[in-house]
Amino acid sequence: MDAYLEALKAYQSFNPAGWVAIYRLLPMWAGIVSCVVGIVLLLFGGGRLFRVLAGPMGALIGLAWTGVLLTKFGVSGADPRLATAAAAVLAVVGFLFPPAIVYLGVGIPVGLLGGEIAGPNDFLIGFGPGLILGGLVAAVLHRQVAAILSSMLGAWLLVIGAMAALHQFGGLVAAMASQPWGLLIAAGLFAIAGSVYQIAVRPSPEEAERQQAERQRLKVRQAEQKALEKRWSASRGGK
Repeated sequence: MDAYLEALKAYQSFNPAGWVAIYRLLPMWAGIVSCVVGIVLLLFGGGRLFRVLAGPMGALIGLAWTGVLLTKFGVSGADPRLATAAAAVLAVVGFLFPPAIVYLGVGIPVGLLGGEIAGPNDFLIGFGPGLILGGLVAAVLHRQVAAILSSMLGAWLLVIGAMAALHQFGGLVAAMASQPWGLLIAAGLFAIAGSVYQIAVRPSPEEAERQQAERQRLKVRQAEQKALEKRWSASRGGK
């Protein structure tokens, strides 16, 4: 577990090589499972499945960003288990109220960007508005943002899972791992394709419910029509 937590620390900064290196910790079966999960998230992650996804995503936010936020706010000497506790809390929040994870998943990076623009001395002045505005926009566009977030995570799981599954072909995978930018571009293309499919092609949950209700009404009308035809035939036969 410590090895995985250490590997996740690479995601606290812009470190493409470190992001890719996590595949070395995954056995082949885990790589195959990651590929399957990644494809599912690319195709369906932004719909009702997002409630299931929001829990693990909240845990990742807690693990990846707690230490960064503490450092930015000048908090030193914090218990190392604090990130794990934050991950557990956010995982529960994600399962119970997914929009909160959408809010934090977008708001925190935007807030950090605002803090960097404001500078170390005015970090809070830049972080606060960035967190609030970025989170509010994400909450309003919940379906679209959920589709994009799920596609991004699904694309990365697909790429990392494929590398872990092909780990036995050491030369090929090592060559791929030495080009982290190429892997990022590949994951980005998958994420764009998944986002476009979920937002523009796949019907929204509301539209899917409307279509399902329409199909049910059509079935009822067809059954009623058949029953009426049977009664009409029976009455004519009786004469």
